[in-house]
Amino acid sequence: MNEIPVIGFAAYSGVGKTTLIEKLVRRLKEKGLRVAVVKHDGHAFSMDREGKDTWRYTRAGADVSLISSADQTALVERRSLDFDQVLARVHEVDLILVEGYKDNGTFPQIGLSRAAVGKGFPHGVSRYAAVVTDEEISCSCPKFGFDDIEEILEFMGKNREDFTHFNDQGRARMVNVGEKPQSRRTAVAAARVQVNRETFDLIRSGGMKKGDVLTVAQIAGVMGAKRTPDLIPLCHPILLDGVDLDLQLNEEDLCVEIRAKVTCGGKTGVEMEALTAASTAALTVYDMCKAVQRDMVIRDIRLVEKTGGVHGDYHRKDEEE
Repeated sequence: MNEIPVIGFAAYSGVGKTTLIEKLVRRLKEKGLRVAVVKHDGHAFSMDREGKDTWRYTRAGADVSLISSADQTALVERRSLDFDQVLARVHEVDLILVEGYKDNGTFPQIGLSRAAVGKGFPHGVSRYAAVVTDEEISCSCPKFGFDDIEEILEFMGKNREDFTHFNDQGRARMVNVGEKPQSRRTAVAAARVQVNRETFDLIRSGGMKKGDVLTVAQIAGVMGAKRTPDLIPLCHPILLDGVDLDLQLNEEDLCVEIRAKVTCGGKTGVEMEALTAASTAALTVYDMCKAVQRDMVIRDIRLVEKTGGVHGDYHRKDEEE
């Protein structure tokens, strides 16, 4: 299945992002494109009218209620979905426009601010691929007014390759980063390996038959970062400046805490290198200890933060002290 280009619009409520997206959708449809819009709502909402059949089924406890007619289909699912799960439910469109998810740094966003209503950007301007504002500001990214619909569409068309890893024929390709500026880039990823008391004590005492678990896993993590483009399709070979693995024993939770930091000065980020380093270290902990315990759990593999690049910095909120 092809990866669909995604571009988000990040703004505080009342700035006008819904109106802007509405205008963009109309013009995109006039151009013959198939468009999906994904909206994040921070509050409870209802898609169906009270008393209608699907509303009654949902109220009765159905986990999924779906209604389909000759010209449209609607689905209500009784659970929260993360952003990737939401996108996985969108098919057969040319472009996905996202309203909300302003704190999600995993996809390109256009930031909006409007001085007329006293609301600025949710994050620093360096985070955004472009901005829409009524203010006179200085920024390195493209800047548009709220009525510059054609100019925004032109920007989205020219930069479509930044929103996907697939070409116009739907075939996989490595994104061309030759025109991107070099910048100092860092990424930090983390993971945990949950163990039992016996395994924990053996790791701490150095009693595992295979040797020093934490040292071997640390070396494996460095090797994993260096081999990322051999493991993950479409990743660029990157000359890494540094890979730093830190493994700590957490006695309270009986787990091995893994943290990997990768740095480079280049044209593309090192998030995948950091995630691969953390994952490889976690797998090595499992391999070193599996003779003693086979029900260990590798969990919470996550990007903690990244810096550099045109899309700005990202810091995972639940990691902040």
